[in-house]
Amino acid sequence: MKRVADLFAGGGGMSLGFQNAGFEVVCAIEKWQPAVDVYRANFLAHPVLQLDLADEQQAIVDIKKFKPDIIIGGPPCQDFSSAGKRDESQGRASLTVSFANIVVGCRPEYFVMENVARSSSSEAFKSALGIFKRADYGVTMKVLDAAYCGAPQTRKRFFVVGALNKKDGFLDDALVNGLASKPLTLREYFGRKIDFTHYYRHPRSYARRAVFSIDEPSPTIRGVNRPVPLGYPGHAGDTAPAESIRSLTTAERALIQTFPKNFKFPGSKTDSEQVIGNAVPVKLAEYVASRLASYIRNVEEPGSKQQLSLFQKRKTYEVERSPSA
Repeated sequence: MKRVADLFAGGGGMSLGFQNAGFEVVCAIEKWQPAVDVYRANFLAHPVLQLDLADEQQAIVDIKKFKPDIIIGGPPCQDFSSAGKRDESQGRASLTVSFANIVVGCRPEYFVMENVARSSSSEAFKSALGIFKRADYGVTMKVLDAAYCGAPQTRKRFFVVGALNKKDGFLDDALVNGLASKPLTLREYFGRKIDFTHYYRHPRSYARRAVFSIDEPSPTIRGVNRPVPLGYPGHAGDTAPAESIRSLTTAERALIQTFPKNFKFPGSKTDSEQVIGNAVPVKLAEYVASRLASYIRNVEEPGSKQQLSLFQKRKTYEVERSPSA
């Protein structure tokens, strides 16, 4: 079982996904107190260290103590995301470079880095990629949509998976071959355990639709959750009149992020909404982790007669229904 350290762990979406895929998470690192509180409330078998990863040398010292085989993490994306200012000079983008320096300093066998899709063209990522390549990591780079990876949500994320002394593109086929043939809808994911057919999700501007059906994936779950405002003018793309519906609850948003029903979110409602919106969907992380796990088994046990995993056997990724949904 490979040992995993989760950097910029947030509330634990990546950690839980990797645990579900059979990896052993041995430590997590997160700076923001509300996210640390959520992580500690749900992961009791390993510590979460409250550290500033901009201090790369101290981070390397602390992480090495746990002897991770894999380092995973999602450096803060506000300076890349469509919800942010898209300005790398704001400072958070430099943490992408810090992630790369920490990986190289710890030199695990593998790493997994995720971010918003637009980060792939950033100067920060180009710098990070150069760091990885000079340290002899082969990389696979893919933008994955969570709706094709087991989460009922349209959420495109950029994944970089690295392997020490391997060729670039080593995981390309595995990441593509397991994708579902169509996006997962809320109705398909929740089945009968859902008591509404349409819901409101506040748009960034009224030029965009705001009412969605459960017969489609949810739009990206963001860090804010607002009720239907008085005087909402409506949009031609809305699937129902806004006056007859409501916004999603905090608990429903967490379930759409594919956290289990018993996952705890201590703290204020505002902080909980932010932790949920910032998270990597658990099923998306699990998809990537399972693809990597299959690759590792094939590399370390070539010609083994051991039964292949569910993810290898299926050409199309078939979603497990959440037992708590």
